[in-house]
Amino acid sequence: MALVAGIDSSTQSCKVVIREADTGRLVRSGSAAHPPGTEVDPEAWWTALGSAVEAAGGLADVAALAVAGQQHGLVCLDPEGRVIRPALLWNDTRSADAAVDLVRELGDGDLAVGSSRWADAVGTVPVASLTVSKLRWLADHEPQHAERLAAIALPHDWLTWRLSGAASLDTLVTDRSDASGTGYFDAVTGAYRHDLLALALRRHVAEVADIVLPRVLAPNEPAGRGDAALGLGHVTLGPGCGDNAGAALGLGLVPGQTSLSLGTSGVVASVSSTPTHDASGLVSGFADATGHFLPLACTLNASRVLDATAGLLGVDHAGLSELALAATPGADGLVLVPYLEGERTPNLPTATGSLHHLTLASMTRPNLARAAVEGLLGLMAGCVTALAAQGVDVRRVTLVGGAARSDAVRQIAPSLLGVTVDVPEPGEYVADGAARQAAWVLSGGATPPDWAIGEVATFDADPTPDVVARYSAAADEVAARLRG
Repeated sequence: MALVAGIDSSTQSCKVVIREADTGRLVRSGSAAHPPGTEVDPEAWWTALGSAVEAAGGLADVAALAVAGQQHGLVCLDPEGRVIRPALLWNDTRSADAAVDLVRELGDGDLAVGSSRWADAVGTVPVASLTVSKLRWLADHEPQHAERLAAIALPHDWLTWRLSGAASLDTLVTDRSDASGTGYFDAVTGAYRHDLLALALRRHVAEVADIVLPRVLAPNEPAGRGDAALGLGHVTLGPGCGDNAGAALGLGLVPGQTSLSLGTSGVVASVSSTPTHDASGLVSGFADATGHFLPLACTLNASRVLDATAGLLGVDHAGLSELALAATPGADGLVLVPYLEGERTPNLPTATGSLHHLTLASMTRPNLARAAVEGLLGLMAGCVTALAAQGVDVRRVTLVGGAARSDAVRQIAPSLLGVTVDVPEPGEYVADGAARQAAWVLSGGATPPDWAIGEVATFDADPTPDVVARYSAAADEVAARLRG
């Protein structure tokens, strides 16, 4: 039985799963931590990958592998393939002003016009998270590094390249899903927009023509072989993908199905046969890892809202869940707007979290726990609403990620989201998606192998529109204050 490996190089850690190519049965796995921060030396990812592979029992018996990685991260390479500076990650908000500048400039000074033009061009309006915004920040704040740029890679591109032996910059590859999150790739036409890349770097188009951008592979196209010097000459490499596309592939989602991932970030993503072009900027028009599209709304704040609240209350996650479920819906009026690290959806990168309607009745430990869960889910309900405004019919979601293990999240989610919530068994679905892609590449088939995902629990609850309305009002108050 052939084995395949899936790698998830996420913000916080690297996970490796080894699965049977035909059935998807998990054989073994391993993981290793990444350093914290919003900029990281890519060598830390390489070191963690080696540790995770070792913990998973190595790759000697693996026939193929693929890498899924955190999206948008900017890896700058010089002509010799050396990393110029630490990678700027998706959650680095220093590029917020750069994003606004890019929108305004494409609109000839008009933000609304610029937003529409960006959405039409690449399906996404720049925010601080996108690679294109980070390139503008680099050009403005570190021009000496921008001038040395010979190639631009995303985290998963760079890891795949290293696994292949990194022979030359021309061997860099990527896939539609990750490329679609750069802000200078059109997933509809399958072409890079060098004019937008030039705009970001404040150069003419001819001046960026020599910058190497990874070749975009088809979803099941091999990326070559692993490096024999690393003992990987027997391993076929898949094109890899962005983490959200990897999760969708790992869950086996098809057009019309939607996932809700609550990890470091919160993501509502729906597989679609048609692209979206949201000029409001709330929905990003990304691609998936199978040839379809993946319109999604992404937040900066998700599971760490619960982490922080549990720490404040001096309980573990089980204790936080117990406290939250002991409170009544609406937490006696207490509302937490959880913009603890700024926010992406809505686009408020300088926002901070705020607690509203404190009274003697509402200021209790159970209410604070409940407000944290409801605040997180209220934020995600806004993402569901944004997708619906783009014609995406969201009737149920598949809930995954670290916060999906919370009883309170599972039980409260249907009432705030207003949809049925399916919760599969806990797993590493991003890594599983990468493994499934590797199996697809290995088989050469027209579609990915049909892997089961195990038992799924389903949660329904009566909607609580009053709770959602109270959260929305508090969030609008925060936004209005920031926007003057």
